[in-house]
Amino acid sequence: MANIKSAKKRMVVSAKKHERNRVVRSAVKTKIVRVRRQVDHGEAPSPEQVLAAVSSLDRAAERGIIHANNAARRKSRLMRQANRAAALLADPEAAAQAAAEARARAKGAGSSRRKVSTKKTEA
Repeated sequence: MANIKSAKKRMVVSAKKHERNRVVRSAVKTKIVRVRRQVDHGEAPSPEQVLAAVSSLDRAAERGIIHANNAARRKSRLMRQANRAAALLADPEAAAQAAAEARARAKGAGSSRRKVSTKKTEA
């Protein structure tokens, strides 16, 4: 525990800031998860929800709660997922192909690993 008055005040201020930042970070995550959930269920996310998630990321970065590059990376990934979901819904043939590729990757069929023999060759 701090003994100096300024250190005590700093602890109080820091605790308040921490709590406020935690609330904002949680709200940002919630908005992102809502969009991702729609994408995972095979729906195109509503533009309002995507816009809300992006603007909350921007606001958090502007206030210094998260780093600007962190916000940019998250926005990029979110928009890429949303756009891909919208494109797949618009083109059923591409959606079927993407689903087949995803199943192949999940099974490991796309792996290019070769089995390496552990036996030493006689020379």
